[in-house]
Order: sequence, then C-alpha cells, then structure tokens
Amino acid sequence: MPTPILHLGATVICMHAGPATPLTPFPRVLVSGQPVVTQATPYAITGCALPPLAGGPCVTAQWVVGAVRVLAGGAPILLQTSTAVCVPTGTGLLPLVVQPRVLAT
Repeated sequence: MPTPILHLGATVICMHAGPATPLTPFPRVLVSGQPVVTQATPYAITGCALPPLAGGPCVTAQWVVGAVRVLAGGAPILLQTSTAVCVPTGTGLLPLVVQPRVLAT
C-alpha cells in the first residue's frame, strides 16, 4: 500500500520524544519543495528524555527499511512506515508529521 514519503521538513522523534533531524538529505529530488530523505541518511537526535542509567539518551539513528520500489541516487527513499534503529538504545524513530501528497511503496 502506498505511504507518504519522508522529506527534510517531516517531524520525526525518537521513542522518548527527542527530535530527530536528517544529516544529509538527498538534494536532487524535492517533495513539497524540500529534499527527500534516503535510507542511507543518518539522523541526529537531540533532547532524548531517556536517562543514562536506563541506557540512553538516543544520539543517532540509522534507517534499516526503506521503500522497495522508489530510489533516489540509488538508495531507497524513506516512507512514513520505514523502520530505524537508534544508537545506543536500540529503539526506533517515529515519523509524526509528513507531507501527504507524494506516496510510494
């Protein structure tokens, strides 16, 4: 089923409510006027609420599942349903707000 594509302006947080930002979006493909994000793009996380004694906070994240049929620069683009793993906690990222117009599978 088609799902919205993630782009630079999408609101993404870690499971502990820390905002996550893509470090290197793909500038040659735009969605809603902003670069798309590929599976190869690492995310930086700031403000994670998980305390150090509990294994936190989340610092970075890498996406492990992207689109199957749509690539940008040879890498799968990210979808709202894509899966990521945060370092060092091993939890995921949660895309909250994405652009609704462009869908992919």
